[in-house]
Amino acid sequence: MKYYLVAGEASGDLHGANLIKALKATDQNADFRFFGGDKMLAEGGTLVKHYAEMAFMGFTEVLINLRTIFKNLKQCKADILNYQPDVLILIDFPGFNLKIAEFAKQHGIKVCYYISPKVWAWNQKRVLKIKRIVDKMFCILPFEVDFYKTWGMEVDYVGNPLLDEISRFKPDQTFIERNKLTNKPIIALLPGSRKQEIERLLLPMLSVMPQFENYQFVIAAAPTFSKEYYQTFIKDEQVSLVFADTYNLLNVAHAAIVASGTATLETALFKVPQVVVYKGGSISIAIARLLVKIKFISLVNLIMDRKVVTELIQEKCNTANITSELKDIVEGEGRITMLNNYNELLLKMGSAGASEKTAELIRLFLIENKKI
Repeated sequence: MKYYLVAGEASGDLHGANLIKALKATDQNADFRFFGGDKMLAEGGTLVKHYAEMAFMGFTEVLINLRTIFKNLKQCKADILNYQPDVLILIDFPGFNLKIAEFAKQHGIKVCYYISPKVWAWNQKRVLKIKRIVDKMFCILPFEVDFYKTWGMEVDYVGNPLLDEISRFKPDQTFIERNKLTNKPIIALLPGSRKQEIERLLLPMLSVMPQFENYQFVIAAAPTFSKEYYQTFIKDEQVSLVFADTYNLLNVAHAAIVASGTATLETALFKVPQVVVYKGGSISIAIARLLVKIKFISLVNLIMDRKVVTELIQEKCNTANITSELKDIVEGEGRITMLNNYNELLLKMGSAGASEKTAELIRLFLIENKKI
């Protein structure tokens, strides 16, 4: 079978890689072609475009980069038509992927969507379009099933793919020594993988260091950027960089400051107390505040449907607030409470196996549609 996958950011690359691995287990003749990243490439197949050329964050950034986005869309559509896959599998990244889904549907290509767009957050009427252009939807958040039902759409809840990746993680016992870290407790800094995130969040993260002299700070660096790039922010500070090894870092971290996104859930699953931060362009944030109708931005709080981790957004993301919240979770009652809440989160999340469940559901879908 021929599978075409589209993932447009680091988290999508991770989930895409796990899904490719699971699909290979169900289909010995599987052939893969994709927009994705290094993790997907490592599983085999042909990488057409790397997500580093595609990920733009916020309304303003999207507008500035419209020409590049349209160029990427054109390339993706042409490549799909040329490849003629048995199924198109779209992974999150809705601004791009819903356009690709509509195009594929027009050309008679079956569309599976893995990791639902966050239509429950804003413009819920998009579900009507999704019902029309997506053949199968696989969700990774339990509450999404009931949400889609209210719009008359049946979807499958498959669990969360992060559990798959974490269950396969094997700690590197040489991590501390290999990265020349000290014996001080580690505060991990996860500023994200996009340039806009790093440039807005890393300096506020680093600014709290003078208040935590008994800790060492370690940045989870994205492999798409160089050491020299990060050095422009670090300057003369005593900060360590760890490239493409976030799980080993979280495995030994005492606490963390984390950019809002998938990393907040990963950090919680490693049971690392965290402060969540986010800064966007002023215009983007103004538009988002008008459109987005959710109580929280972090996945941890959304899944728990209550505040578990503190979210410092925009002007609240400053040295004083980050320092205060971080002090609350490096020791004492605040730390104990967060760790207890993490245990409840783990129960809600369930067990690993999302990728295998999704692969099997895709196989059954293709059988039903006489593709197999």
